[in-house]
Amino acid sequence: MHSLLRFRRCFTQQLKQIFYKRCYTVDTSDDTKDVIFGPEHHQFRETLNKIIEKEINPYVDHWESEGLFPAHKVFKKLGEAGFLGVTRPTEYGGLGLDYTYSIAVAEELGNINCGGIPMAIGVQTDMATPALARFGSDKLKEEFLAPSIAGDLVACLGVSEVTAGSDVANIHTKAVKSGDDLIINGGKMWITNGCQADWMCLLASTGDGKAHQNKSLICLPMNLPGITIAKKIDKLGMWCSDTAQIFFDNVRVPQSHIIGEEGMGFVYQMLQFQEERLWGTAAALMPMEKIIQQTAEYTAQRQAFGKPLLSNQVIHFRLAELATDVEMLRSMLYRAILPLSSCFLEPVRSSVTLSTQLKLPHRMRSVCPW
Repeated sequence: MHSLLRFRRCFTQQLKQIFYKRCYTVDTSDDTKDVIFGPEHHQFRETLNKIIEKEINPYVDHWESEGLFPAHKVFKKLGEAGFLGVTRPTEYGGLGLDYTYSIAVAEELGNINCGGIPMAIGVQTDMATPALARFGSDKLKEEFLAPSIAGDLVACLGVSEVTAGSDVANIHTKAVKSGDDLIINGGKMWITNGCQADWMCLLASTGDGKAHQNKSLICLPMNLPGITIAKKIDKLGMWCSDTAQIFFDNVRVPQSHIIGEEGMGFVYQMLQFQEERLWGTAAALMPMEKIIQQTAEYTAQRQAFGKPLLSNQVIHFRLAELATDVEMLRSMLYRAILPLSSCFLEPVRSSVTLSTQLKLPHRMRSVCPW
């Protein structure tokens, strides 16, 4: 206990020196990051940052006020630079790099001055396309994966429904066989990119077996008759990212659009969720560091009772605790992705990182005004 208190006092004194200089930053060359990131990763991030500062951040405020960002335009810029297919096969336009590069991209996207655009990009790269890249037929990859990597098509993921959010096995959207086609009926809710998407990675029931064995993932073009975008959902935040409610009324699609094996959709989607969890954690690191930095700068300037708020020890304690939490989350993330870079992923680790990442912003809101 005494050693912990000594560590806290030492740590907060170091933070005090940094905060008073108003230069709280995280060194991207520190030992923790160098565990998985080398010079190539840092160069990769610098290239992406140039695109962010030139093509995205100058327009974020306008897009947020409009409630929509031009996904096709932004994705095309990213696709031309190779950032939409970092880990995807080179034969379909990807870079064929290991997963550490995808995490480097996700972290750097945290420098975008809003949450909606990084989330939309993550849907394209690590939520709607992993199963297609891993299990899809060559034909489907040519039709949907290659143009998504190039930024010519915008993808969305159709899993959640009004009565089935986390309970994926309980979805009610059905795809019934009719000759060589599937007839799709049902609806999807809270679909990111839904209003602008060219195709959807759709999870639907294709049989009458057990709930975990009767579902398939389907590549569904969004311009087919019977698809209705019912509404663009208003949200408390992430305004420039479109979120849609979508209905399907006798939508006909070839059975050849099923990704991988029929009936394996639930398993494929669980695998996609693992990458989604890791990507979401990585994308949240930079924003949380920015919040701590901005709070430190504000409390160093804000005067109360004749002295800066930052001179109060309790503020040091809370900022130190939050900074420590962020670093622990980063360490947990890096430990989780190392197996994935060798084509293996432990679901428990990815789930733990997501759980921690979701709780941390709630604690930050009680301390930081941003």
